[in-house]
Amino acid sequence: MINVRAKICGIRSESDLRAVVAADADAAGFISGTTHFSEDELDVERARRLSRLVPASMERVLVTHLTDAGDVLRLADRIDVDCIQLHGLISLDTVRAVQRDAAGRRVIRAVHVTGPEAVGAAVRAAPNCDGLVLDSRSADRLGGTGRTHDWSISARIVDLLAESEFPVMLAGGLNPRNLTAAIDAVGPSWVDVNSGVDDSRGDKDPANCSDFVRAAHAVAALNAAPARLRAE
Repeated sequence: MINVRAKICGIRSESDLRAVVAADADAAGFISGTTHFSEDELDVERARRLSRLVPASMERVLVTHLTDAGDVLRLADRIDVDCIQLHGLISLDTVRAVQRDAAGRRVIRAVHVTGPEAVGAAVRAAPNCDGLVLDSRSADRLGGTGRTHDWSISARIVDLLAESEFPVMLAGGLNPRNLTAAIDAVGPSWVDVNSGVDDSRGDKDPANCSDFVRAAHAVAALNAAPARLRAE
Protein backbone atom coordinates (compact mmCIF):
# COMPACT_ATOMS: atom_id res chain seq x y z
CA MET A 1 0.00 0.00 0.00
CA ILE A 2 1.25 3.46 -0.87
CA ASN A 3 1.20 5.80 2.10
CA VAL A 4 2.30 9.13 0.68
CA ARG A 5 3.43 11.85 3.06
CA ALA A 6 3.72 15.53 2.19
CA LYS A 7 6.49 17.99 2.99
CA ILE A 8 6.10 21.71 2.32
CA CYS A 9 9.41 23.52 2.01
CA GLY A 10 10.59 27.10 1.81
CA ILE A 11 8.79 28.33 4.93
CA ARG A 12 10.01 31.83 5.70
CA SER A 13 7.40 33.44 7.94
CA GLU A 14 4.85 32.68 10.64
CA SER A 15 2.05 33.11 8.12
CA ASP A 16 3.71 30.51 5.87
CA LEU A 17 3.95 28.16 8.83
CA ARG A 18 0.31 28.68 9.78
CA ALA A 19 -0.72 27.68 6.25
CA VAL A 20 1.41 24.54 6.39
CA VAL A 21 0.13 23.53 9.83
CA ALA A 22 -3.49 24.16 8.82
CA ALA A 23 -2.94 21.95 5.76
CA ASP A 24 -1.86 19.09 8.04
CA ALA A 25 1.45 18.58 6.23
CA ASP A 26 3.72 15.84 7.53
CA ALA A 27 6.89 17.93 7.44
CA ALA A 28 7.96 21.57 7.28
CA GLY A 29 11.16 22.56 5.52
CA PHE A 30 13.44 25.47 6.39
CA ILE A 31 16.18 26.45 3.93
CA SER A 32 19.40 27.71 5.53
CA GLY A 33 23.05 27.58 4.56
CA THR A 34 22.95 27.83 0.77
CA THR A 35 25.55 27.94 -1.99
CA HIS A 36 23.07 28.53 -4.84
CA PHE A 37 20.27 31.08 -5.05
CA SER A 38 17.12 30.62 -3.00
CA GLU A 39 14.72 33.43 -2.25
CA ASP A 40 13.50 31.38 0.71
CA GLU A 41 16.82 31.16 2.57
CA LEU A 42 16.62 31.98 6.28
CA ASP A 43 19.29 33.14 8.67
CA VAL A 44 19.87 30.90 11.66
CA GLU A 45 17.89 32.93 14.17
CA ARG A 46 14.77 33.22 12.03
CA ALA A 47 14.90 29.52 11.13
CA ARG A 48 15.27 28.63 14.81
CA ARG A 49 12.35 30.83 15.82
CA LEU A 50 10.08 29.27 13.21
CA SER A 51 11.25 25.75 13.94
CA ARG A 52 10.24 26.14 17.57
CA LEU A 53 6.69 26.98 16.51
CA VAL A 54 6.19 23.72 14.62
CA PRO A 55 3.80 21.30 16.40
CA ALA A 56 5.27 18.05 17.69
CA SER A 57 3.22 16.06 15.17
CA MET A 58 5.12 17.61 12.24
CA GLU A 59 8.72 16.83 11.28
CA ARG A 60 11.08 19.83 11.15
CA VAL A 61 13.53 19.61 8.25
CA LEU A 62 16.68 21.63 7.66
CA VAL A 63 17.39 21.93 3.92
CA THR A 64 20.99 22.98 3.35
CA HIS A 65 23.63 23.18 0.63
CA LEU A 66 26.55 23.16 3.09
CA THR A 67 29.29 20.71 2.16
CA ASP A 68 31.18 20.31 5.45
CA ALA A 69 29.73 17.76 7.87
CA GLY A 70 30.62 19.77 10.96
CA ASP A 71 29.00 22.90 9.56
CA VAL A 72 25.84 20.96 8.70
CA LEU A 73 25.56 19.39 12.14
CA ARG A 74 26.18 22.66 13.97
CA LEU A 75 23.50 24.35 11.88
CA ALA A 76 21.02 21.56 12.60
CA ASP A 77 21.75 21.88 16.31
CA ARG A 78 21.28 25.64 16.29
CA ILE A 79 18.01 25.58 14.35
CA ASP A 80 16.76 22.53 16.30
CA VAL A 81 15.34 20.18 13.66
CA ASP A 82 14.34 16.52 13.43
CA CYS A 83 15.70 15.83 9.95
CA ILE A 84 18.61 17.05 7.81
CA GLN A 85 18.12 17.28 4.05
CA LEU A 86 21.50 17.47 2.33
CA HIS A 87 20.63 19.30 -0.85
CA GLY A 88 24.08 20.43 -1.94
CA LEU A 89 26.76 18.96 -4.16
CA ILE A 90 28.43 16.80 -1.53
CA SER A 91 30.48 13.63 -1.32
CA LEU A 92 29.34 10.29 0.04
CA ASP A 93 31.97 10.67 2.77
CA THR A 94 30.22 13.84 3.93
CA VAL A 95 26.85 12.11 3.95
CA ARG A 96 28.30 9.26 6.02
CA ALA A 97 29.84 11.71 8.48
CA VAL A 98 26.57 13.60 8.91
CA GLN A 99 24.59 10.41 9.43
CA ARG A 100 27.14 9.06 11.90
CA ASP A 101 26.83 12.13 14.15
CA ALA A 102 23.22 13.10 13.46
CA ALA A 103 22.14 12.23 17.02
CA GLY A 104 19.00 10.39 15.95
CA ARG A 105 17.96 12.80 13.23
CA ARG A 106 16.95 11.40 9.85
CA VAL A 107 19.40 12.30 7.08
CA ILE A 108 18.05 12.69 3.54
CA ARG A 109 20.29 13.03 0.53
CA ALA A 110 19.21 14.92 -2.60
CA VAL A 111 19.80 13.34 -6.01
CA HIS A 112 19.32 15.79 -8.86
CA VAL A 113 17.61 14.03 -11.75
CA THR A 114 19.24 15.57 -14.79
CA GLY A 115 19.56 12.35 -16.78
CA PRO A 116 19.91 8.55 -16.55
CA GLU A 117 23.09 8.91 -14.48
CA ALA A 118 20.86 9.80 -11.53
CA VAL A 119 19.94 6.12 -11.20
CA GLY A 120 23.49 5.11 -10.32
CA ALA A 121 23.92 8.12 -8.07
CA ALA A 122 20.78 7.17 -6.13
CA VAL A 123 21.79 3.53 -5.72
CA ARG A 124 25.23 4.58 -4.42
CA ALA A 125 23.76 7.15 -2.04
CA ALA A 126 21.01 5.03 -0.48
CA PRO A 127 23.18 2.88 1.85
CA ASN A 128 24.62 6.02 3.43
CA CYS A 129 21.45 7.89 4.40
CA ASP A 130 17.90 7.43 5.67
CA GLY A 131 16.09 8.60 2.54
CA LEU A 132 16.50 10.24 -0.85
CA VAL A 133 14.82 13.25 -2.41
CA LEU A 134 14.71 13.25 -6.22
CA ASP A 135 14.70 16.84 -7.42
CA SER A 136 15.21 18.98 -10.49
CA ARG A 137 18.06 21.46 -10.76
CA SER A 138 19.26 24.25 -13.03
CA ALA A 139 22.54 26.05 -13.56
CA ASP A 140 21.87 28.46 -10.70
CA ARG A 141 19.48 26.49 -8.48
CA LEU A 142 19.85 23.23 -6.57
CA GLY A 143 16.11 23.16 -5.87
CA GLY A 144 13.06 25.36 -5.99
CA THR A 145 13.23 25.41 -9.77
CA GLY A 146 9.50 25.02 -10.32
CA ARG A 147 10.36 22.52 -13.05
CA THR A 148 9.56 18.84 -13.31
CA HIS A 149 12.15 16.33 -14.47
CA ASP A 150 11.90 12.99 -16.28
CA TRP A 151 9.61 11.05 -13.95
CA SER A 152 10.46 7.77 -15.69
CA ILE A 153 14.00 8.04 -14.27
CA SER A 154 12.66 8.69 -10.79
CA ALA A 155 10.27 5.75 -11.16
CA ARG A 156 13.20 3.49 -12.02
CA ILE A 157 15.00 4.61 -8.85
CA VAL A 158 11.91 3.91 -6.74
CA ASP A 159 11.58 0.46 -8.31
CA LEU A 160 15.22 -0.40 -7.64
CA LEU A 161 14.89 0.56 -3.96
CA ALA A 162 11.40 -0.86 -3.45
CA GLU A 163 12.49 -4.24 -2.11
CA SER A 164 14.18 -2.61 0.89
CA GLU A 165 11.25 -0.18 1.31
CA PHE A 166 13.76 2.67 1.25
CA PRO A 167 12.01 6.07 1.57
CA VAL A 168 12.11 8.14 -1.61
CA MET A 169 10.71 11.66 -1.84
CA LEU A 170 9.74 13.22 -5.17
CA ALA A 171 10.31 16.95 -5.70
CA GLY A 172 10.65 19.36 -8.59
CA GLY A 173 7.82 21.30 -10.17
CA LEU A 174 5.06 19.64 -8.17
CA ASN A 175 1.78 21.42 -7.45
CA PRO A 176 -1.78 20.47 -6.51
CA ARG A 177 -2.74 20.02 -10.17
CA ASN A 178 -0.03 17.57 -11.24
CA LEU A 179 0.58 15.76 -7.97
CA THR A 180 -1.71 12.77 -8.52
CA ALA A 181 -0.17 12.13 -11.94
CA ALA A 182 3.32 12.42 -10.44
CA ILE A 183 2.55 9.91 -7.70
CA ASP A 184 0.99 7.51 -10.20
CA ALA A 185 4.06 7.78 -12.44
CA VAL A 186 6.77 7.49 -9.78
CA GLY A 187 5.29 5.83 -6.67
CA PRO A 188 7.24 7.82 -4.03
CA SER A 189 6.68 7.49 -0.30
CA TRP A 190 6.98 11.28 0.16
CA VAL A 191 6.31 14.32 -2.01
CA ASP A 192 7.95 17.71 -1.53
CA VAL A 193 6.72 21.11 -2.72
CA ASN A 194 7.94 24.68 -2.46
CA SER A 195 7.02 27.21 -5.14
CA GLY A 196 4.14 25.04 -6.36
CA VAL A 197 2.00 26.20 -3.43
CA ASP A 198 3.16 29.84 -3.39
CA ASP A 199 1.02 32.85 -4.23
CA SER A 200 2.15 35.66 -6.55
CA ARG A 201 4.26 37.20 -3.76
CA GLY A 202 6.11 33.98 -3.01
CA ASP A 203 4.22 33.33 0.22
CA LYS A 204 2.53 30.03 1.00
CA ASP A 205 -1.08 30.06 -0.17
CA PRO A 206 -3.29 28.30 2.41
CA ALA A 207 -5.66 26.85 -0.19
CA ASN A 208 -2.80 25.55 -2.34
CA CYS A 209 -1.10 24.00 0.69
CA SER A 210 -4.31 22.25 1.73
CA ASP A 211 -5.00 21.01 -1.80
CA PHE A 212 -1.48 19.63 -2.11
CA VAL A 213 -1.53 17.74 1.18
CA ARG A 214 -5.06 16.48 0.56
CA ALA A 215 -4.01 15.13 -2.85
CA ALA A 216 -1.01 13.33 -1.36
CA HIS A 217 -2.96 11.79 1.51
CA ALA A 218 -5.81 10.81 -0.81
CA VAL A 219 -3.50 8.33 -2.54
CA ALA A 220 -3.04 6.46 0.72
CA ALA A 221 -6.76 6.55 1.37
CA LEU A 222 -7.52 5.20 -2.09
CA ASN A 223 -5.02 2.36 -1.75
CA ALA A 224 -6.40 1.46 1.66
CA ALA A 225 -9.98 1.27 0.38
CA PRO A 226 -11.53 -2.15 -0.39
CA ALA A 227 -11.14 -3.23 -3.99
CA ARG A 228 -14.90 -2.91 -4.60
CA LEU A 229 -14.85 0.76 -3.58
CA ARG A 230 -11.75 1.46 -5.68
CA ALA A 231 -13.50 -0.01 -8.69
CA GLU A 232 -16.49 2.24 -8.12
